Amino acid sequence: MSAATLIIVPGWRDSGPGHWQSLWAERMPDAVRVVQDDWVTPRREAWVAALGKLVLESPGPVVIAAHSLGCIATVHLPEAAASRVRGALLVAPADPERRAALADFAPAPHARLPYRSILVASSNDPYCPVRLAGAYARAWGSEFVRMQNAGHINIDSGHGDWPLGLALLQSLTGEPSTLIGARSPFEPLATS
Repeated sequence: MSAATLIIVPGWRDSGPGHWQSLWAERMPDAVRVVQDDWVTPRREAWVAALGKLVLESPGPVVIAAHSLGCIATVHLPEAAASRVRGALLVAPADPERRAALADFAPAPHARLPYRSILVASSNDPYCPVRLAGAYARAWGSEFVRMQNAGHINIDSGHGDWPLGLALLQSLTGEPSTLIGARSPFEPLATS
């Protein structure tokens, strides 16, 4: 089985400097990050198309690391793209049905995903009640990891490097060296 390409899928308003997704993108040489034309006014068709294009252009299978609205975009992938996904780490999914700016992504699909997935949610995420995240996990067939008082699992809640997330990502692939390269992801970045 060929090595998987890591595709990082940020959520609404992107993942800024210091966010675990940004750190992973900097430290994993073969990672590909989705870039959206409009981070502020997200439209499902455009977001899913941008992600689907990256998945379909990858030379082999992919593993997705999605955050917030990126999780919802991921589960909206059409069958042709979803069939190329080996696994997905879905972190702090958004609730598009209760947030007007994200309404174009509603309703969130409730079909079982055709690949292995791990959904990570926090007991106090201000953007998605943990009960809803648990319902998503059951509907999607995802393994469910509930974190206690971890907020939105982003830089604002203290999740920069986020070693647990990296361990969960590696559990999806069984191939840590292909995702990280020769350098440890926990090694501080050189600053000039």
